[in-house]
Amino acid sequence: MSVWQGEPPADDAAARTTFRALYGKYIEREYPTPPTSKIAEFVAILVKRWPDDTDEAFDESPWAAAPLICEASGPVMYFAISYSRADEAASFAAATAAQLGLVCFNPQEGRLWH
Repeated sequence: MSVWQGEPPADDAAARTTFRALYGKYIEREYPTPPTSKIAEFVAILVKRWPDDTDEAFDESPWAAAPLICEASGPVMYFAISYSRADEAASFAAATAAQLGLVCFNPQEGRLWH
């Protein structure tokens, strides 16, 4: 799943283009850029719901990597969700992104989440 700060793309094709550009600029970098305040707020809400700060909490969380904030760089975040919790966590993440005015995109399916 990917979430970013910016103008909402017109359609899935535009979202794929934007995602690729953001991925190349921020995610593939050797040294990530600190997340923007809006992306950091998004992550804080997710880890408040499902903490990732201890081994025990991480075992119970849907996040495939911890700490989750390390999956964010600048205005974008690209993160994996464990398969067994994908529906629940993706729905929560998409709703949270929408509340914060962030774009939510599923790169595996190549489509925007609404």
